[in-house]
Amino acid sequence: MGKAFNIFLATFAATGSFLFGYDSGVMTDVIASQNFLTFFDTNSSSPIIGAINATFSGGAVFGSLMGGLTMDRFGRKKTVQIGAVIASVGAVLQCAAYNLAMMLVGRIIAGWAIGLMSMSVPVYQAECAHPKTRGFIVGLTQQMIGVGFIVSTWIGYGCNHAPDTSSVQWRFPLAFQVLPSLILLVGLIWMPESPRYLIEIGKEEEAMQVFRRLHRDGSNEEWIQSEFLEIKTTITEEKAISVVGWLPMFKIQIWRTRLIHGTLVQVFTQLTGVNVINYYQTIMYNALGFTGHKAVLVAGLYNIVGPITNFFFIVYVLDRVGRRKPLLFGAAGITIALICEAVLNSVNQNGTKRGVSIAGVFFIFSVSVIFSLSFGPISWVYMSEIMPLSIRGRGNAFATGIGNWLVSTLFAQVSPIALNHIKWKYYFVFAAFNIVITIPTIALFFKETKQLSLEEIDLLFNAEDGRSVSVDRGTLERERERKRSIHTINEGKEVKGRLRDKSAELRNTLPASFFDGGKI
Repeated sequence: MGKAFNIFLATFAATGSFLFGYDSGVMTDVIASQNFLTFFDTNSSSPIIGAINATFSGGAVFGSLMGGLTMDRFGRKKTVQIGAVIASVGAVLQCAAYNLAMMLVGRIIAGWAIGLMSMSVPVYQAECAHPKTRGFIVGLTQQMIGVGFIVSTWIGYGCNHAPDTSSVQWRFPLAFQVLPSLILLVGLIWMPESPRYLIEIGKEEEAMQVFRRLHRDGSNEEWIQSEFLEIKTTITEEKAISVVGWLPMFKIQIWRTRLIHGTLVQVFTQLTGVNVINYYQTIMYNALGFTGHKAVLVAGLYNIVGPITNFFFIVYVLDRVGRRKPLLFGAAGITIALICEAVLNSVNQNGTKRGVSIAGVFFIFSVSVIFSLSFGPISWVYMSEIMPLSIRGRGNAFATGIGNWLVSTLFAQVSPIALNHIKWKYYFVFAAFNIVITIPTIALFFKETKQLSLEEIDLLFNAEDGRSVSVDRGTLERERERKRSIHTINEGKEVKGRLRDKSAELRNTLPASFFDGGKI
């Protein structure tokens, strides 16, 4: 089965990401529905619209943080399934809403589900992926987010043609979310759990079966045995450090560094401004003179551009050029596009200059293209691959919940107000942040992780005498040989010696209350 099954598994799991994109994008068309605005007695730039989007992002914050608990306790696969159940409940409440309170509760619950799946799906994919194709495999997260946006837009566009007296304009697009939620919930029953999680809970035989199913090609049995041994030994080492709770990942330097990297890449993704466009692009097109059905149609075309570009990038580029260079390119390119957009809007404030308006749409589309060649897929890949197993669940939960969703909540609330009051000047907020913070931070501190196994990335972030360890071929071979020796000497026993020294060193950095009291 090997690679084909690995791709199928990652794509099917990314149905959770499809829901992320669909539920995020569906409100673009819902707020363009005249029946919706009339029903809730509001307009597209009111604080009520901001609240509807902000409650979704706010719910996602708690969903992401909850995932840190469920992933460690129930596993990766079951966490995604829990998210699918919650998503179904949220969809029913939204489509059946008869007042604003019911809509807001539905959005909170839907956000809770999406937050849970947005942090668990990339981890599930990363732990199942081959090192040489992990960028592509985890990049499918962003691909399916984009597909979700496409489907939501065109369903919304079709329903927008219903009479303004019909609530089908917005109830059907909101109800559609139930279908993929149920498909994901049921389909995952036949999918395997992550082999790394199975090793962690002591199911090594099942883990090897899954590992072979994911990676065997008929001629790589030696690699499978070697890689599985390396994973098993690394997990055994990390299990020797018996820490509980959330505070250790802030206290222990090598964990804190990786947590900061994972969180920052999510913050920087939000500060590209792309989600503000995703939520409120119809408002932006109105400012450029495209109103009514035209605005929804342009939004539909916009949502197609990103996924096409993203697919090209994750298939042909990401695992070849790495992570850092595309991020730097993305930050610089998006900054230029946003500055151009602001300038064009400043000389066309009533949207009557046709040529300038078309150019404005071009630069909004450019943001989507550049984002799909950089932050779109890489934010999920980099975050999920750099977290060590000991904090992978909680680390990804924090990075997604705080770095992605909490920041998204802020901009979801303030953006319609800002676009209404300061208009084109709002674009400079994102451009300035990229220039002053994003580009220097990535250039100076982010690490290149392409084609390294998750265990080799551990080496990349380790430090000896205050200096980073160089992950060259010789270093990797020596580390593999060390792990083989540990496994040979200690098979069937507790790993001692080096592990005792390592765990004792970490214990000294924390109060005793942070540990579970297990013997080391």
